[in-house]
Amino acid sequence: MIKPQFAGQFYESDFEKLSKQIEHCYTGDLGPGDLPTKRTEKITKGIILPHARYTYSGQCAAWAYKEIAESKFPKTFIILFPDHTGTHFDYATTLEDFETMLGVVQVDKEFIEKLLKTNLVKKTTTIKEHSIEVQLPFLQVSNKDKMNEIKIVPIICPTTNNYKELAQEIAKISNDICIIISSDFTHYGPKFGYTPFKFNIKQSIKDLDKNAIELILNYKSKEFLKYVKKTKATICGQYPIALGLEILKQINSENPELLCYYNSNKIMPNESQVSYASISFR
Repeated sequence: MIKPQFAGQFYESDFEKLSKQIEHCYTGDLGPGDLPTKRTEKITKGIILPHARYTYSGQCAAWAYKEIAESKFPKTFIILFPDHTGTHFDYATTLEDFETMLGVVQVDKEFIEKLLKTNLVKKTTTIKEHSIEVQLPFLQVSNKDKMNEIKIVPIICPTTNNYKELAQEIAKISNDICIIISSDFTHYGPKFGYTPFKFNIKQSIKDLDKNAIELILNYKSKEFLKYVKKTKATICGQYPIALGLEILKQINSENPELLCYYNSNKIMPNESQVSYASISFR
């Protein structure tokens, strides 16, 4: 069992406070405005959303999770997330379940066993990543009518080696899946060692992100990776995004939509800042 390691830092560690914090993410000024309504037969095949502290990016994430909450419940959620610690060199997953303040999130062991047989993903017991942990309470709340049925396949993505082949293998295992891609966008300022703009910084950051998002909305994973390399854009989830886009193409996603975009300066003005976006794929 993987225990919560970032509770009290990235989100509230108390059950009641956490529930209220997530509710505020939906109803806050930058959130979708209201809580999710009833589930429909709409199919959401994937989402991209941020993984910062709830106080910063939670309202952006709520836009994507509202899509999940109001869509048909999939058999499996594939969660793709970056390796901030540099612990891994290959794609990796785990057979261990995750514990949160709201209960246990089970992994889809049958799916994972099939995935491991491809030899494109390794098994690990070492996952210390806020970029997946912050997604789990939101996932539970957005699927509270199916909370005990949630099954996930966590995949840490430290590379793009064989990413198109891996996407094909994932789609072969099942197409009754929803891809959750965990990524912030541009990290700008001295804290992040990224200060390429001297003038019109706010608009320059927005343009940098806009061009990346445009490639994402057109499922252009290769061009997206080239763009990030060329501009040195500090998009921490670039590898999960590339893999996710290829999986989405394999499962015939055709209707992407940018739901929300804002910068952390909207919450707390600072020279160092991070951009957040929520994108849905149907």
